[in-house]
Amino acid sequence: MKKIIFIYLLIIAVLSANAQADKSDSFKSRESNQSQNQNNTVTATLKSSGRLFGNKDDLTSVLLIIPSGSVVSVLGSDSTYLHVVYQDSEGYIYRKQAVIDKTGAAVQANQPVNDVQAVQDQPDSRYTALENKYGSAMAARIYTGKIWKGMNSEMVHDSWGAAQKINRVVSGNTIKEEWIYRSTWLYFENNTLLKWGPVNQ
Repeated sequence: MKKIIFIYLLIIAVLSANAQADKSDSFKSRESNQSQNQNNTVTATLKSSGRLFGNKDDLTSVLLIIPSGSVVSVLGSDSTYLHVVYQDSEGYIYRKQAVIDKTGAAVQANQPVNDVQAVQDQPDSRYTALENKYGSAMAARIYTGKIWKGMNSEMVHDSWGAAQKINRVVSGNTIKEEWIYRSTWLYFENNTLLKWGPVNQ
């Protein structure tokens, strides 16, 4: 009886040791795969010079101009913007201005591969929506973040995004609005952009 118990305990000990060795090998292979994935970053090359925005909802938050042909590290993307790092500055560029480099096979942390492929393959839904709303010529100007006298407030919102602050004064039939962005104010009268200037700080 003692021999049977001894053999039984010996078998359990051997099986337990094998299971631990398998788990250890599994963890080592996962760690090596993760370190390889972290070393392979996705990059993109700019087709033309572009602005690096600190905030994609405020197109006046330009951090710097990235020259044409520059390579940026891609952290993420959506249908309009790439979230990138360029010379230690992190921000957003229009994804239409850059081409994802095919050499970076894996994506950095939290960025699935199919999102990067979608950046290359998907048509630009924001530009298409603007084109359907305003026509080709107007959409191109709004898409590139331009403003001009005579724009209505909806066009400005589509071009520059939401203002940080809006001051509104109603006087009889006249509605006057001042939209404050990071470094620029815009003045509207009855929903029409009349003038703009730098914010005094």
